[in-house]
Amino acid sequence: MKTDDKFSFEISLSVLNHLGRNLYRSFITVLGEAISNSWDADAPNVWIYVDKEKNSFVIKDDGTGMSKDDFQNKFLKIGYSKRKDGKMESDGGRPFIGKKGIGKLALLSCADKITVISKTEGMKEYVGGVIDNSDLDNAIRHDLTPDKCSLGPWESKIFEKYTDNHEKGTIIHFEQTKENIRNTIPYLKKLIALYFKFSLIDERFDIFVYPEKVTVDDLKDLSKTTEFLWNINGLKDPYIDTLSALEDKPINISNSLNIAGFMATVKKPRYLKITGTGEKAGIDLFVNGRLRERDILKHMPDFSTRHVASYLYGQIHFNELDATPKDDPFTSSRESIVPGDPKYEELLKILKEKILKKISDEWDNLRLSRGEEGDDENPRKTIKERKAASLYNLSSKDYTGESDVEIKNWIKELQPDAEFDIPAYVDCFLSENLIRKYVEENKISLSSEAEKEIRTWQGKEATNKGKGNVSIDIRKRNTGLSYLSMDGLATLVDNVKNDPKKAGLSRDASEYKPIRDALMHTALLTDEAKGKLTSVYENIKGRVKKLLSSDE
Repeated sequence: MKTDDKFSFEISLSVLNHLGRNLYRSFITVLGEAISNSWDADAPNVWIYVDKEKNSFVIKDDGTGMSKDDFQNKFLKIGYSKRKDGKMESDGGRPFIGKKGIGKLALLSCADKITVISKTEGMKEYVGGVIDNSDLDNAIRHDLTPDKCSLGPWESKIFEKYTDNHEKGTIIHFEQTKENIRNTIPYLKKLIALYFKFSLIDERFDIFVYPEKVTVDDLKDLSKTTEFLWNINGLKDPYIDTLSALEDKPINISNSLNIAGFMATVKKPRYLKITGTGEKAGIDLFVNGRLRERDILKHMPDFSTRHVASYLYGQIHFNELDATPKDDPFTSSRESIVPGDPKYEELLKILKEKILKKISDEWDNLRLSRGEEGDDENPRKTIKERKAASLYNLSSKDYTGESDVEIKNWIKELQPDAEFDIPAYVDCFLSENLIRKYVEENKISLSSEAEKEIRTWQGKEATNKGKGNVSIDIRKRNTGLSYLSMDGLATLVDNVKNDPKKAGLSRDASEYKPIRDALMHTALLTDEAKGKLTSVYENIKGRVKKLLSSDE
C-alpha cells in the first residue's frame, strides 16, 4: 500500500455519531449490508471467513472494487447514493440495493476496528484504511473535523491469505466484534440461506461461509418437515424443488398485485425452529432479493394468533417497493418498512383478506383429510366434531401399519360417523349421570316400575359375568340408578306419559331411547337417525338444565 494515502469521512463526525454508529443491532443485518454492497458491485462471489478464537471475521468479494477516488468520494462520503441521476441498476443489470448511502454505518456497529481494502481490475495495489472506533470516539469528544481524524494505515499481513488470486473487489476485516462470535459455519449458512435471496434474481451470485458454499440444502431440516405448499404467482425458487416430503401437490395462487412468493406449513409447529440457530422461520418480506422485514404476520394480530399461523412460513417478494428513485419505504435501521407506506399497506391488506384467508381454509381441509388437527376457528366443522376426530384418529393408529392400505380406508370411511357418535355418547353420558346425581341428592324414591327394570338388568349382568368368569365389580357406583337409562331416569323426575298433551322429559326420552340404544351398541346411524337424535337431545338438554337449575 502507499503509506502517504490519506482518507477521511466526508461528513461532520458529530453528525456521523448522531446518524447512528449503533444503528444496526444484529449481526445478520451487518452481514446484509456488506453482502448488499457486494451485490451492487456486480460481484459473482462473496466469501465470509470467521475466526472465533480472535473474535474477528472477514468479508471478501470479487466485484468491481474501488479506486482511490471511489474510496474517498463514494465509500467514505456518508449519504453518497449509487442511484443519483435516477440510475436503478448496476452495470451488470442488477437492481441496486443501496439507496441512501448510509448503509456503511453498519460497518461501525459490530467491531472495534474495521479495515477496508479494495482495488479495481488492473490496479496493482489496494487502496484502503482502518476505521478505529476508539479514534472516532476521541475525535467526537474533542469536536475534531474529519480531516483531523484520518483513517489509519492498513497492515498487509492480516490480508495475506485473502489477497492471493484476487484481481479485483473489496475485502473488509472486522477486528474485535462487540459481541463474541459464537456462530458456527452451519449456523451462518442456515441464516444466510434463510434471509438472502439474491440468487433468485441472478443465479450466478454465490455466498460462501468459507470454505463451504451456502445452498438451499442448508435448510433441509425445514424442507423435509414441510407438509403443504402454496406458490404465489409462479415463483421459481430452488428451495421449492427441495420440498420432497409434501403430503399433497403444491397449490398455485394467482394475484393481480405484482408480487411473487410462497407460503408453506410444517407438520408440527416446532419444526419452524431452524436447528442450531435459535431462529424461527416466518413469513418474511424480500425486495430485490434482500430481506426487508421479518415476520410480517406481526402486522396482522387477528391472524397471527390463529392456530394455522403457528405452522406457517414463507417468502413474499415485492420488488415494486423499491422500483423508482422516489421510492423510499425502508426505515433507517434497514430492518423494516416505514409504517403507513401505501404500497406496503396494500400488500398487507391483500395478504390478510385474500391470500391468507384462502391458505388457512385450504390448510384446514388438507389437514382434516389426513386425519390431523386443523383450524378450530374454521366453521367447516364444530369444535366437538374436531375433538372427536382427533380422538378417533389417535385411537385408530393402534390398528394400522404403514402398509395396511385397506384397513386405513376402512378407518377413513368410519370417521364421519365417529365424529357424530363420539360427541353424542358424551352428551348421553353427561345428561344421564347428571340426572342420577339429581335423584340421589333430592332423595327421590324409585317407582315399582323402575325397581323391576333394575332387577331385570342386574339379573342379566350376573348371568353374563358368570358366563365370562368375571368376579370383579364392573360398575363404579353399584346402585340401582346405574341400571336405568334415560327413559327410566326421566320417568322418575318428570313423568308426563299419562298426559298426552303435556311436553316433558319422559316423552322426549321415549323418542330418544331406540336411537340412544343403537348408539350405545356402536351401530352406524342413518342420516335420519342422526337428525332425530340431535333434535330430541336438544330438548332433553334444555329440560335437564332447567331441572338442575331449579334445584339450586
